Amino acid sequence: VQLVESGGGLVEPGESLRLSCVGSGIFFSTYDIEWHRQAPGKERELVAEMFSNSVTNYADSVKGRFTVSRDNAKNTVYLQMNSLKPEDTAVYYCHVKYSQHWGQGTQVTVSS
Repeated sequence: VQLVESGGGLVEPGESLRLSCVGSGIFFSTYDIEWHRQAPGKERELVAEMFSNSVTNYADSVKGRFTVSRDNAKNTVYLQMNSLKPEDTAVYYCHVKYSQHWGQGTQVTVSS
């Protein structure tokens, strides 16, 4: 199983980014997939998740700004991040829930 994130970068406050997590060796449609983030000096935290039945869940800090979605044909899970804030700066990871499978992470920096 391999998870590869992409889409991170440096943006200004209020801008948007879309992160992608491509899976190989696993069918995302049959698993619960999570997005976590870890800011410098802080613990890793759950940001959003999409269950296999397509139900989604979000941390309060990103609710209304972030949207998780899945493209089964591409075996890819996305995290659309709008209205980004400096406090969203972190390395973002995708994770197969209840497993040891993590991606390598992609850096998101929000700064003016």
